[in-house]
Amino acid sequence: MGQDIELTASDGFKLGGYRADPAGAPKAAIVVIQEIFGVNHHIRSVCDRLAAKGYVAIAPSIFDRTQPNFQCGYSPDEIATARKFIANPDWAAMLRDTQAAIDAVRDVGAVGIIGFCLGGSIAYAAATKLSGLSAAVGYYGGAVVRFADDKPQVPTQLHFGEKDAGIPLTDVETIKAKRPEVEVHIYPGAQHGFHCDERSSYDKASADIAWPRSLAFFENHLK
Repeated sequence: MGQDIELTASDGFKLGGYRADPAGAPKAAIVVIQEIFGVNHHIRSVCDRLAAKGYVAIAPSIFDRTQPNFQCGYSPDEIATARKFIANPDWAAMLRDTQAAIDAVRDVGAVGIIGFCLGGSIAYAAATKLSGLSAAVGYYGGAVVRFADDKPQVPTQLHFGEKDAGIPLTDVETIKAKRPEVEVHIYPGAQHGFHCDERSSYDKASADIAWPRSLAFFENHLK
């Protein structure tokens, strides 16, 4: 359904990505921000699922500045390698590359953003700092609590697993206290990465609630 693309950020940097278009006229566009595993099979499948629902979906390769075309799976060794990309994250550069993806689909109509893991934090930061968005959804973004003093400029929905080893519920409560206008959902028993059906932490029961909830949120706000 999709194809590899090239994007150009505001500083002239060229990065790769993946874009999936719906069969008919698109109703809106959604930017999909990767986990630490790159624009891999799972992120591409998320784009394809969104395209099947009528959205243009675009996933920028936000690690291209460090290692072009990086993507991997979820074995312990691959996870260890992927973690190196976020030892000292360049948030400003990743947001520039996210803005490039937003700009690339603005001609479609309203633009939303959804991100997972690292991408969940970027989706939240994008809602507070970037232009051209109409809604944002973030899944288990560990840095959201660090950005929670910044107010989203668009309707924002966040998803967290109750048993996420990397995001204590105290962080989620801090986010809820600082940002009462943000819609926050906690999934009982779910771990980090619960939405990804290729990870050992996949929780079908939680994903089957969170995904339709996300789609309904976009349906409501991407007019």
